Order: sequence, then C-alpha cells, then structure tokens
Amino acid sequence: MVLRKITSFVLPVHLTAEKPSLQDNSADLDRLRRALRAILPDSRPLEIPFARVVSLCRRFRQAGFAGVALVNDLPERWVLADFLPELPAMLPAMALDLGTTHLEATLVDLLTGRVLSSAGRENSQIEYGADILSRIHQATQERRKMREVDFSFIDPGLALLQQNIVSCINALTAELVAGSGVDAGDIRALSLSGNTTMVHLLLGLDPFHICREPYIPMVNSIEPMESRELGLALHEAAPIWIMPSVGSYFGGDLIAGILASGMAGSAQTRMLIDVGTNAEVVLGNRDWLIACAGAAGPALEGGVARMGMRAAPGAIEYVSLDPVTYVLEVKTIDDAPARGICGSGLIDLVAALYLARIIDVRGKFRDPERESDPGRAAFMRERLVVRDGQRAFVVVAPSAAGAGDEVLLEQIDIDAMIRSKAAMYAVLATLMGQVDLDFGDLAEICVAGAFGSHLNPRQAITLGMLPDLDLSVYRAIGNSSLQGAQQVLLSRSSRQECLDIVSKITYVELNVNQEFMIRFSGARFIPHTDPSIFPSVPLFAEQKEDL
Repeated sequence: MVLRKITSFVLPVHLTAEKPSLQDNSADLDRLRRALRAILPDSRPLEIPFARVVSLCRRFRQAGFAGVALVNDLPERWVLADFLPELPAMLPAMALDLGTTHLEATLVDLLTGRVLSSAGRENSQIEYGADILSRIHQATQERRKMREVDFSFIDPGLALLQQNIVSCINALTAELVAGSGVDAGDIRALSLSGNTTMVHLLLGLDPFHICREPYIPMVNSIEPMESRELGLALHEAAPIWIMPSVGSYFGGDLIAGILASGMAGSAQTRMLIDVGTNAEVVLGNRDWLIACAGAAGPALEGGVARMGMRAAPGAIEYVSLDPVTYVLEVKTIDDAPARGICGSGLIDLVAALYLARIIDVRGKFRDPERESDPGRAAFMRERLVVRDGQRAFVVVAPSAAGAGDEVLLEQIDIDAMIRSKAAMYAVLATLMGQVDLDFGDLAEICVAGAFGSHLNPRQAITLGMLPDLDLSVYRAIGNSSLQGAQQVLLSRSSRQECLDIVSKITYVELNVNQEFMIRFSGARFIPHTDPSIFPSVPLFAEQKEDL
C-alpha cells in the first residue's frame, strides 16, 4: 500500500548544523536540538530520552554535524530516536494483527509505503486456552485467590502469558525479515491491532475485570511506548502504536477495520462485518457510528463443525452441487488434500444442499426413501450415511481425501450453522433497527477477514445470513485489522482518525436486547420464517408447510 502523502510514524529529518567553534561553544546535544527544532513542522515538545543521549551525540559528531535525524511522531510530542549520516535505502517498520488464534504481520518501508514481506503464525498462547476467557482464567489464577491485592502484585499466570506472546511476536519478526535484507534490529516502528484482552496480555495488564460485570478493562487507549519496554526484538527506540479500543469486547482490531474500510470518512452509510470468534458489526458514516458484537462467529469460522477448520491449506473453501445433474464439486485452499471445511465452504455446502432439496427449510436432512425424484434419491442414497444414529453427508469420500479420512457434514454441524447464520442476520437487522434504516439504504457492506475473502455472498443470502441485496453492494476487504495497522504506520491523519473513531462510536449490548432475541428466533429457518425478506431465494412447494 502506497499513500499519496506519507507522513510516517518515524519522520526522517535532513539537517545541517553549524560546527562547533570558539564563537559557538554550544554542547553537541544543544546544537542538535536547536537545528532539529528549527526544521520540525510544528511546536510540539521535542523529547530526547536520556538513554540515547550518548549514542546520539557520538553519531551526530561522527557525521560531521550533518545528516538525518529519525524522529518518532507521537500524538503529543516529538521523540528523537536516532541520528544517521545519510538516509538509508529503506526505513522498515512492522504492522501486526495480534489475533487470538493467529498472528499476521507485514514489513513496510516507511519511505515509500511499499510492503517488503508478510508472515503469519499461530498464536502460541493457544496452549493455555483457545479462547479469551480461558486465557483470562490462566492470567488471574492467583489473583482470584486473594481478598486484597497488593498494588505491586503480578500474577504468575499473567507473566507467563506475556512472556509467551512476546516470544511469539519475536519469532514472527524473525520470519518476517528472513530473506528481506533487513535485520530485526533495523525495524524502526511497530503498529499493532488486537482485541482488548490480547492487548492486556501483551502489556502485562491485569485482565481480571474484563470478564466481570460491568466489564471494565484497565486501559482502552495507551500512549505509545518503546520496543525495549516490552522486550520486543526490534530497534530499541522503535515506537509501538497500539490501536485504541472502545471497551472489553470492542477492541483495536475493529477500530483498525473501520479505518481500513473508509466508512468513517464516507458521506454514505456503510456496514462492516468482521467474523472471528464473534461476529462484530459496525454501521455508519462520517457523522456517526454504531456497533455491536454477537456470538455468530465460531461456526462461520469452521470452528464448531467436527470437520471444521480455519481457512488454511486443505480446507474446503468452495462447494457446488448441480441441482439437476447432482454433480458435486469441491475446492480446497491451495488445492491441498481435503482435511476439513472452513466457514465459506460450509456456507456453500449448506446452501447447495438446500437448493438441491437435500435438506429442508429447518436444515434437516430429508429422507431419500420418501423422495419422488429418482436422480435426487440416488444421489442421497450415495451420499447420506448414518453416524452415531444421525444422518450425515459425505463431502469427500475416504479414497479422495488424500490423508484417508472422509470429510463429513453431520446434522449437528448444520444445526450449529443455522444458529450461527440466524445470529448473524439478527445482529445485522437489530443494528439497522437501532437507527431506523433499511438494508436498502446501505451503499456498501464490507466483509473482513479470511471469512470475507472466501465468502460467496450469493450463498450466504440463500441461507438467510446476509440481506438479499444486489451482489455489487458486498465487498471483501481481507484482513482489515492488519490493513488499518499499516495505515497508521504511514499516515499521521490515519493515526488521528483512529483516535477520532473511538470518540464517536455508540456500542449496543445485544445480551440484553429483546429485539435481537425476537429476530434470532425468526431467522432459524432457510432463508427465514418470512421468505418475503429474501425474494431471490426459492421456496419449494413441499417446504412451505414446514415454515
């Protein structure tokens, strides 16, 4: 990504100072400060940390009192980080999406905005819990036993999780710079987006109250710190920008997504959907933003189905079933042998089974013995099997699965999908109802993350998961959390915008929202108990009686 005007997190300032003489006996540091102050574009205070005074003075004198000052552009101040004899060919910085299950990062050149490399790895904290609540439990084991907590007390579990994630980030950094011609110590800045709990665990902040009513974190917004303060393997003076959050369950990753989508600067009303552990949804424009989160994520990530998996090599991401010939086609990510099915593949499959009339409006497998169409009956007898007393659909037979395991869709998987799709639609409809708008009023719906990258909106509409709109309204925007982190590295206005976004968001709590529960109940059919809401989705004659 290259911005038209790069005002990066680390500003290179070319300067030439008068050399010392009997007529000008200013100290080296005073000389450097005076020359730099005369060039900086505004009057924010200039800070020169004591820890770098010796190296700055020596580099400044060795360079002949002329060269390039590297200044960290922080919200309330400038911080002099280094002095070089000349501008290097690249000024690398790192953008990081600190996910609960997965970390993704890019190496960006602050001089040009060019992405130099990218890398990702599993979050190693998973060994202490796959979800946020498990990790909060791990981080507060000793804390919960104490009636009164010493202000200096640090729970050993929290210290362990912090050390673990720092090591994980450092390992990811090593992968990121491998083969790039850059050393980790050359990385001059880091921008990071993550949910509120992950940020607390990285910073070693007590997450005890995040999961306890009234659900208050220690911090939502924190001033940039230097990498050395966290033990990260970057340049010791590299500033770390952490995307601000709104509360315990509305983190900086979603703020980054809003920034990346452009909705906060749009005159038209747009919607952002980011599916992870939860489905997080934002609605709004440049004048207002409203958001909520609901538990619609796990099944859509492929995390509920027995054969479910995240979007990774070997995951079935695409399924088609011809409703006339009953030819079934599947495609896996990277064309690897099928190991399971991710969220987009699950949506494709269930929608295809509905359109081929293999399942009914309730998502239940129909009985092949009561099927009047010979071709459909033969296909159902071939593909439907019984496992543990329940019908299941064979997506990939053992002989074709590469590793020898069949990929099945079980009735329990479909039931979970129906609940998740109902929750998703209920979240969207409830949010629209909060501002008295119809789906037709939306200029765009952005779908973020790996889920959005692989999603077929047409199939999601068929299930009643997404509103029945023209497909041109939908836009997949990829990892918006990472994209937003990249933007703040390269643009001062983006750094300010993410702070402004926080100030104008209204958050709706769905757990106590009666309208949400009513909408959820109505959406637990394919496509809906009110099929007129989905005019493009066929409702078959024999299925109308099931509504």
